Amino acid sequence: MAAVMTLPRQVSRAEMGDRLFVLGGKLVWLLLLGVAVLLPLLAIFWRGFSSEAGQGGGLVAARELVTSDNFHWLLGNSLKVSLSVAAIVVPLAYLFAYALQRTLIPAKPIWRGLSLLPLMAPSMLPGIALVYLFGNQGLLRGLLADNIYGFWGIVLGEVIYTFPHALMILLSALSLADARLFDAASSMGASPARAFRSITWPATRQAVFAAFCLVFTLTITDFGVPVVVGGDYQVLALEAYKAVVGQQQFGRGALIGMVLLLPALFSFGVDAWLRRRHGDAMSGRAQVFRPAPSRARDACYLAIVVLICAALLLVFGMAVYSSLVKFWPYNLSLSLSHYQFEDTAGGGWLAYRNSLTLALCSALIGSALIFTSAYLMEKTKGQKGLNLALRLLSFVPMAVPGLVLGLGYVFFFNLNGNPLHVFYGTMTLLVVCTIAHYLTTAQMTATTALRQLDAEFEAAALSLKAPLYRHYLRVTVPICLPALLDIVRYLFVSAMTTVSAAIFLYSPDTILAAVAVLNMDDAGNVGGAAAMSTLILFTSGSVSLLLAWASRGALRRSQAWRQSAPGQ
Repeated sequence: MAAVMTLPRQVSRAEMGDRLFVLGGKLVWLLLLGVAVLLPLLAIFWRGFSSEAGQGGGLVAARELVTSDNFHWLLGNSLKVSLSVAAIVVPLAYLFAYALQRTLIPAKPIWRGLSLLPLMAPSMLPGIALVYLFGNQGLLRGLLADNIYGFWGIVLGEVIYTFPHALMILLSALSLADARLFDAASSMGASPARAFRSITWPATRQAVFAAFCLVFTLTITDFGVPVVVGGDYQVLALEAYKAVVGQQQFGRGALIGMVLLLPALFSFGVDAWLRRRHGDAMSGRAQVFRPAPSRARDACYLAIVVLICAALLLVFGMAVYSSLVKFWPYNLSLSLSHYQFEDTAGGGWLAYRNSLTLALCSALIGSALIFTSAYLMEKTKGQKGLNLALRLLSFVPMAVPGLVLGLGYVFFFNLNGNPLHVFYGTMTLLVVCTIAHYLTTAQMTATTALRQLDAEFEAAALSLKAPLYRHYLRVTVPICLPALLDIVRYLFVSAMTTVSAAIFLYSPDTILAAVAVLNMDDAGNVGGAAAMSTLILFTSGSVSLLLAWASRGALRRSQAWRQSAPGQ
């Protein structure tokens, strides 16, 4: 009788715990998104359009800015560079992705790994390497009629920086192919070129547009490459950086930030519209496509892949080599003098330790928050309006460049009377900004993994009267461990290399390694900047490899259920 009397109380406690876990978790995440994403963006518009003294100057100042000859020159330069970079990167990335997905070239993992090198270094590193290659005293200076500083220097640096971003989108698109369509085309006598025009291109053109928009947005909002090799060729992102950091003109920075937000919002809107029209790329009955052998095709694509990887190795190898040269170009003996950061300005080893702290906190805290919120939105019932608000706020950072988000954090958290002002200049705010900046990609990764799980998992937990949080920790997390580790790796590398959002938020005690690269380059210590960039590169790569190696055993145990049963 006692057991019968206590059972309802236990059930009600479990239901109360589930309600607290689901509703409380969603409300907490909504509060965090509001503070970390929505309010900083609103602060930019308030600062830009406010007519109060010391603010943006209102519509009058905005009109003066957009009608000035200097703004037209900056905007024209930015558009010219961004369109040129996108026109170069997207075709190269498409050929590279096609070689990896639709041909039989050897050593595909090696080529793919080399192509992702720019993701593991700050955007200034390609510019620094180009200075040592084609600068006034560069190793290959004789190959250029003019020096590298200017339009072509920015274009080449941005091409290297944005290439892997476009490649990842196109790899994903080209990995989806139904072999039945190609078999039907072959049986009807269609040539490979005709099959490409009729099958491959229609299925991937939306991804091509998405890659073009991403490269365009990354280029027009990046100031890392222009500040190193831009010379007298100024762009909007660099002007916003100078207005806030160098001239303390926060109103002008806010107005330029709003201008830089427009191409990202336009690209995001058009891409979302095309995704709705595009529909599903593959049906549930699709068969895996396996390319047929072709020596001529594979040799051609292998040459393209080798040339692109050789160019990347030349740039990054030059950056590593220059960090070890004692005094370029007069004393080429190898030395670790540039790694003695205590003797140089820019932040030194403190900046490197701060970046490690930022990367670890962002990866661990961010992955836990993002994956849990994705689970609550995808695998729990009810609160449709709340779920819609959470999804919208989670997608906002994808359309907001890091430079604009960083400006928003300055205007909101540095606002007089804001109780959250105590976080300004602290590592806590840098962690929050980094997680918010890279939120959308991590959220999409978690959502994709969770949607592959059958709803029967949660139904079984409810039928067994098991608390939902326990089911989440013991069942969902182990099953989705590969995706969760991808999120951890992505956030760690992104935090190590970030500079656009964090450039406005650090204090002398929280300076970051990527910011130290910028400061050392500004001070003329290009060797020290190359050394710090190399340190970031090797740290990001080493941690990624270490995480993959350390998680191999955990993945093998947690994913054993995916293996075929004996005798099947």
